[in-house]
Amino acid sequence: MKSSAIAVTGLRKAYGDKVVLDGIDFEVEAGSVYSMLGPNGAGKTTTVNILTTLLKADAGTASVGGHDVAAATKAVRSVIGVTGQFAAVDELLSGRENLQLMADLKRVRDREVVTGLLERFDLGESADKLVSAYSGGMRRKLDLAMTLVGRPRIIFLDEPTTGLDPRSRRTMWAIVRDLVAEGTTVFLTTQYLDEADQLADRVAVLDHGRLVAEGTPEELKRLIPGTHVRLRFAEHSALETAARVLPGAARDDQELTLRVPGDGTSRSLRALLDRLDEHMLDAQEFSVHTPDLDDVFLALTGRPTADGTAGTDTTDSTRSTGTATSTEAIAR
Repeated sequence: MKSSAIAVTGLRKAYGDKVVLDGIDFEVEAGSVYSMLGPNGAGKTTTVNILTTLLKADAGTASVGGHDVAAATKAVRSVIGVTGQFAAVDELLSGRENLQLMADLKRVRDREVVTGLLERFDLGESADKLVSAYSGGMRRKLDLAMTLVGRPRIIFLDEPTTGLDPRSRRTMWAIVRDLVAEGTTVFLTTQYLDEADQLADRVAVLDHGRLVAEGTPEELKRLIPGTHVRLRFAEHSALETAARVLPGAARDDQELTLRVPGDGTSRSLRALLDRLDEHMLDAQEFSVHTPDLDDVFLALTGRPTADGTAGTDTTDSTRSTGTATSTEAIAR
């Protein structure tokens, strides 16, 4: 069993009468991606600032890499790297000079570290150009490369892909996956639900300073009604019989399909297929549809995501047939 890279209990922070964090608890497993979602002002950046020793909590405890963030700030800083919402790079220096400056500050003597990071982030050809000439995606890559100088065990990425084009975002995703494969722990805050869905092992939804839900992406999707099995039949007679033996299903005579409500678990799927077998019915197509994280976000916070994609439409994400996982979602 992996150990906890981050452990938080009863974390609170307020500014006057405004409560930013209202006693949150969570743990992040070492070598995983933990994503914190929430609308603007939910407390995501405040959480990152406390965990990275940039801000003191009013109450509660937090440890990062086994070190208390309040009592052992130097030890915490020695094991972490931080990439904020905006690229913290010097535009008057080249990419190579930015990395070398960070290496000098961290007392990294291996000169190959800078060269290696430039190659890893595909910045070799632009290494000696001023950062002022870099694109937004290049700046974000350089910023993350600077974070990796010193090889931190735990990395905090605070909305790292905000403002990037789709190609640059996917490049950042690939880099994050590579880091985790090497054993790095990543704490990711984002307003892009597809990003959390693609990268996170566990997701927490923060709203008004409280964790309103936590679990794997699939667990959170099952919190929201709308999961169903879609069956397509070859003949109208088969559809007619299936509709009769599966009460509550919505039928489409033109498409010869049935939409059967369910929870998406293996047990319910098995029961559905057994029911079809009992009546010698064979579905031509079979697929499981679940709500996506946009639906989860909207249902839990009452607000759409940053790009306005969340809504009450019937857009679903499709999972592979027969691979539903039956696990208990954690909601509080």
